[in-house]
Amino acid sequence: MDRRNFIKSSIVAATATGMPICWKSVALAQTTAKYFSGLTSDGGYRFRRTNMDAVDQRWRRQMVKYFSSEPQGTIVVDTRHHYLYMIWENNTAIRYGVGVGREGFQWFGRANVARRARWPRWVPPEEMKKRQPKLPDMMPGGPDNPLGPRALYLHNESGDTGYRLHGTTKPWSIGKDASSGCIRMLNEDVIDLYRRCPIGTAVLVLEHIAERAKSKI
Repeated sequence: MDRRNFIKSSIVAATATGMPICWKSVALAQTTAKYFSGLTSDGGYRFRRTNMDAVDQRWRRQMVKYFSSEPQGTIVVDTRHHYLYMIWENNTAIRYGVGVGREGFQWFGRANVARRARWPRWVPPEEMKKRQPKLPDMMPGGPDNPLGPRALYLHNESGDTGYRLHGTTKPWSIGKDASSGCIRMLNEDVIDLYRRCPIGTAVLVLEHIAERAKSKI
């Protein structure tokens, strides 16, 4: 049974049994389902593959012209325009679309990748648990974990910043101010970035620098 027929049959069944229909939930399911296309495997887990056709072209991974004084291999995050750049050679960069922190949950500055994890567990920070008391103390790694298949942990001279570069279970949030401060990426993109970033990779998070990036190569 395909998704459309499943939704229709669910509505018919709910009507027949007198169950209330939440049309808002049905509409949301239809909207978000388009962002996925089948399943893929990684590290012993099966997770939903992102349907790139549903992702705006500007948020898809691509090589762009980029002028920066940062050395090759540096990660630069433009939080205003929702881009992450991996500095490449000859004034170019690999550009990824990202979701960033909502107003009041943003962080800027220099850091480095001090830890990397495949299918990381998630430990909600105390500040988040105060806002959302029903959150678990810890969530093991897996397809439903909000950190996705990879996480890069950012530290600075003061230690752990509490911020991460990680995947997401909500690909529609890329390009938006939607997280609690961390930088979220499409799962396929964070897997790609993870391969390119050894421990010690320099990270610069700025408020706005996208004007330095020119047209796509």
